[in-house]
Amino acid sequence: MSDQTALVTGATGLLGRQVVRAFERGKWNVKGTGYSRADGSSILKVDLVNAEQVEAALDNVKPQVVVHCAANRFPDKCDNDPEGTRALNVEATRRLASLCAARGIFLIYISTDYVFPGKPGDAPYEADAKPQPTNLYGQTKLDGEQVVLEEYQRAGKAGLGVVLRVPVLYGDAEVPSESAVNVLMESVWKAQESGAKVKMDHWALRYPTNGKFNITNITTTEDVGRVCYDVSLKYLNTDDPSKLPYILQFSSENKYTKYEICQLFGEIMGLSIAAIEPNTEGNDPNASVQRPYDCHLSTKALKDIGIDVATQDFTGWWRWSVKAFRK
Repeated sequence: MSDQTALVTGATGLLGRQVVRAFERGKWNVKGTGYSRADGSSILKVDLVNAEQVEAALDNVKPQVVVHCAANRFPDKCDNDPEGTRALNVEATRRLASLCAARGIFLIYISTDYVFPGKPGDAPYEADAKPQPTNLYGQTKLDGEQVVLEEYQRAGKAGLGVVLRVPVLYGDAEVPSESAVNVLMESVWKAQESGAKVKMDHWALRYPTNGKFNITNITTTEDVGRVCYDVSLKYLNTDDPSKLPYILQFSSENKYTKYEICQLFGEIMGLSIAAIEPNTEGNDPNASVQRPYDCHLSTKALKDIGIDVATQDFTGWWRWSVKAFRK
């Protein structure tokens, strides 16, 4: 094993598990933090809003890299618990960044494409485009970005704290609800029930992202894990990381509405989606959570520093995942 160590917050989640695997494949020592699903061994039980627990974990593990995946990332849940969301997405992030910066630890903060307004005609967004979130989730993630950069700047360690924005993710989920993409397979199955009627968004454009196969476009959690590993090596092996970009973005290039993903799943599984009705109305103006139309992220900043932005083939991954090897 390497004498290099990574610590991954939210390591029991959809993305966190793949980030752990990416560093393990690189022969690093890896520890994760979790809460309700922590095993106390490879996954340390750490309440990220508790500064003492976070500090103890850092001093115990002594990582060279921290990848901060933990967040309240479901827009509706964020709206239902604004105080708890801000405590985790912003305040806990600030404390973690401050502690890491003081120790000279390289930190990757996982952010979201929802920092952008996603108005028709605006995308793709470059990393330096002006953020303007449309909902509380996007705002707290943007605030998290800002506190990370502030804390590293304050500590004189600019370049050791970076932001990585990603779109909606899919991958090897323990339960479908871990991913807004995976859960659509469940919707296709529900549509097979007698009398079923499912309304599905056919307005907002999404760029689902995963993988390790480097085939074509769409981002899986495996892809994001690999990028986190590659970025860590790049910044740790650079004499002056402050000369590298502080905000990076990773995304697939293929675009789908949720309804189009259901169509694809129906084709892969040989199932009818006649009971799924496309909804092209867009946001309900009275809804508390307003979702962007198109937040496609440009990957130029990653390409400019030599990071491979290839992503896994969406259809191919799902055929493999559900063992549907049909032509």
